[in-house]
Amino acid sequence: MLNRLKQYDWRNFNYSLVIIVVILCLVSAFTLKLAGGVEKGAGYMRGQLIGMVMGLFIVAFLSVLDYHFICRFVAIYFVFGVVLVLLTKIPGIGTDLDTGSTRWIRIGSLTFQPSELLKIIFILTLATLFCKIRKQLDQFKAVIWIVLITLPAFGAIVIQPDLSSSLVILFVMAVMTFVAGLSYRVLVPIISIGLPVTLILYWYVQQPHNLLLQGYQYDRVFAFKNQDSTVKRIVDLNRQQKSSVNAIAEGGLYGKFLKDGARAGSSRAYSSVSIRESDFIWSVISEEFGFLGCCLVLLLFGILIFKCFRVASKAQDFLGMLIAVGVSAMFMFQVFSNICVVTFLFPNTGLPLPFLSNGLSSMMSSMIGIGLVINIGIQPAKTKKGGFTMRKAYSDMDDVDIDFSL
Repeated sequence: MLNRLKQYDWRNFNYSLVIIVVILCLVSAFTLKLAGGVEKGAGYMRGQLIGMVMGLFIVAFLSVLDYHFICRFVAIYFVFGVVLVLLTKIPGIGTDLDTGSTRWIRIGSLTFQPSELLKIIFILTLATLFCKIRKQLDQFKAVIWIVLITLPAFGAIVIQPDLSSSLVILFVMAVMTFVAGLSYRVLVPIISIGLPVTLILYWYVQQPHNLLLQGYQYDRVFAFKNQDSTVKRIVDLNRQQKSSVNAIAEGGLYGKFLKDGARAGSSRAYSSVSIRESDFIWSVISEEFGFLGCCLVLLLFGILIFKCFRVASKAQDFLGMLIAVGVSAMFMFQVFSNICVVTFLFPNTGLPLPFLSNGLSSMMSSMIGIGLVINIGIQPAKTKKGGFTMRKAYSDMDDVDIDFSL
């Protein structure tokens, strides 16, 4: 271990990633204090700061733990992760926290969302798989391997039900598959078949009594399509997102915090937004800090995602490149989807905003991703290297020695 630490190129340690994460967490803690008001604000802030400190320890640990060593045991991690997600369906173990979806495991007074951990495990597992089948990426059997890894993770999360997290899995899989260099002669037929199927599914899930969506999920899609309806049931379903949009509009250019401070309390428009401390934290940020504050937060996310992709482009091997791409794709999809939901551009889903939403599971998952990316960036240089900008850049490198079996 000590010898490995000496081999790392510490000049490439990505301090800027850590700084961005700390800034986002501090913004989150302060915003949560405002969102929670007098009764809950201090507790939310304290919990987020504790989560930040715990997360930074995880980042520090993973940044010096060689990701090649971690990936030797991905099969065990993967089975463990899928089983954890499935445990949420067992009465007495899983809990829905009054959301109607059993996504959490209760341990005493604490709750844990295993799907957040499974996202990271899936990235590690898929990256390791691509290393094992890299020479078969021009064959259709590579698709079978990809499906065999994706289906258990996707299926376990879907049946919770947690459609938004399962879509994260699909998006990460698609990005990693393309970047890995799956042959165009395999990609083109898949896209030719997949695109019409996707369009048909998109039409089907909007039909009453479809078998793919839970009742509450269909209700949200139906309400989203009929935003201007005056039917009470639809108005009630859309109230959260419409209240969120109203809070965003109330923020204006500079936000209300600079003018009123934290004194306004319940007079804020976001006070009518349910779960504003979690999935709808963006509405609080928008009203308190305005358009300019939102732009600054988006800039931080943009820099963070860019730097993760930058690490991928400079990675010393195929495995590291794919892990960094997977983490980047995960952050990108979650930020985009969350903000689209809060601004009423997407139907309502339960996807947290990385580093900002209240919740220890999401925080730890995001911190693990950052730790892995930093470790990839400080790996010692090799004589051959390439970037994901050329899909076959790593084809001439030696195979990565990783045990993918149990």
